[in-house]
Amino acid sequence: MKFLASQLSFLLKNKPQRRNFKLLLRFLLILLAMILVFSLAFHLIMLSEGRYFSWITGLYWTFTVMTTLGFGDITFETDWGRVFTMIVLLSGMLFLLVLFPFTFINFFYSPWMKAQEQSRVPKQIDEATSGHVILTHFDPVSDALIKKLKRIQIPYVLIVQDFTEGLKLRELDIQVMLGDLDDPDTYRNARIASANLVATTSVDVVNTSVAFTIREVNENITIIATCNAEASADILSLAGCNHVLSLGEMMGLFLSRRASGGDASALVIGQFEELSIAEATVGGSSLVGQTLRETKLREKVGVSVLGFWIRGKYHVAQPETEITENSVLVLAGTPTQIAAYNALFCIQKQESEPLIIIGGGRVGRSTGRELEKRNLDFRIIEKLPDRVKNNEKYIYGDAANLEILLKAGISKAPSVIITTHEDDINAYLTIYCRKLRPDIQIITRSTLERNLDTMHRAGADFVMSYASMGANAIYNLLKKSDILMVAEGLDLISIKAPEQLTGKSIAASCIRQETGCTIISIKKKAKMIVNPEPDSIIEKGDEIILIGTAEAENTFFRKFS
Repeated sequence: MKFLASQLSFLLKNKPQRRNFKLLLRFLLILLAMILVFSLAFHLIMLSEGRYFSWITGLYWTFTVMTTLGFGDITFETDWGRVFTMIVLLSGMLFLLVLFPFTFINFFYSPWMKAQEQSRVPKQIDEATSGHVILTHFDPVSDALIKKLKRIQIPYVLIVQDFTEGLKLRELDIQVMLGDLDDPDTYRNARIASANLVATTSVDVVNTSVAFTIREVNENITIIATCNAEASADILSLAGCNHVLSLGEMMGLFLSRRASGGDASALVIGQFEELSIAEATVGGSSLVGQTLRETKLREKVGVSVLGFWIRGKYHVAQPETEITENSVLVLAGTPTQIAAYNALFCIQKQESEPLIIIGGGRVGRSTGRELEKRNLDFRIIEKLPDRVKNNEKYIYGDAANLEILLKAGISKAPSVIITTHEDDINAYLTIYCRKLRPDIQIITRSTLERNLDTMHRAGADFVMSYASMGANAIYNLLKKSDILMVAEGLDLISIKAPEQLTGKSIAASCIRQETGCTIISIKKKAKMIVNPEPDSIIEKGDEIILIGTAEAENTFFRKFS
């Protein structure tokens, strides 16, 4: 009923629609008057012929003739009656078969359908909405963010400027609102005063305009903007953005962290207060061939092995899991414990062949800068001349050309990082490099979340989604959120201990067995216990830090809502 009322409200709220509705009513009144007059004339002519019929029969005859459905059971015997029948028949053809459909469609059906569409793409949201996220652009990043917001039931609204786009997004079950991004009233209609934050992920010029317009309406709302060009970061901040995310730089950092220079060491990929999460390559170390129980890593250096990666798939660690040359361990511990692990098991090679970066765009250049910080040599393959710098690091050419790859050192390179923004090209190059070097480490960028599995099937060891990374960066800045993506598909979550777990030990809670998540830290008031013992008791008011895949998170929230 509420949906019907909103449609009727839209139908009647503007003057042209009200005028059309009145014209339709007038037409219907004229049609009703004709039916009554024809029914009366039917009785008078029949009486002149000496016959009498009921009023119901008169209406029946009139409807039958006007709708041209045929007649024969009741006919006139005089010429006057037959002439009258032809007049009724022609009137019915004109009014019911021509004018009525035209009038009904133009004055009622079309406006009604428009009202239905407009009610699905409203120009404002409910006044009671609060704590929501306002989005201003639909792209892979905002799409991934919407999925995360839905998962933890944080309300949101996506502002669209095109009505047709709004209808398409509504078909995808996305909450949209129609409005111009440079109009302050749009944000008032989006209830910005009670919103949690605004995230704008369009091009830099549009993001600047959005931030500037919002600051005219609200000075306190948190604004997060993505940034493509380095020069735009300061402009976005001056326009009113609280946080400016250079996703290209962030992607380069994430990709470089996972690059192996041929050594075996643990690199920190995520940090939460005193807790560090690291990924450790083990090829060539003494850990290869041992089970996790036999390594006694917890007893020796204090770190916990949470799981391990095999060709992009995360597996929860079990005591009997055997460590192989290609295993990549996921470790949890304090910075001191991670350093102790490296001191004991790290294997550093004095010389290393250059790593290969395919793509010299923002992400590729950022990856190179981060590799330089690790003292790793690299070569960037780029086919656009204007991106090729005049130094030994760049190789001009197409990476699909074998000669170019050989020139870059594909035959000896320990790792290749594929950074182009085209997922199809990245999948193609991943397959190509895997066929050329079955033993090489391949790290691939994916723009869309849905292509992660495709990249892994193509042969990538690690895949980082641009959409997931951007969505998580925004997600981490939410006032209600405390989630950190430490790897693609692997999140660190900080939450208040659910009532079902209070008073139980970690072992008794069976969280790891039942959900796939692992408790790696317990925060008790001002004290954080990293890698708590299995018999540690979870008390009321504690904050627990979990790590797990998206599927494990969903299972945990379903079980301990």
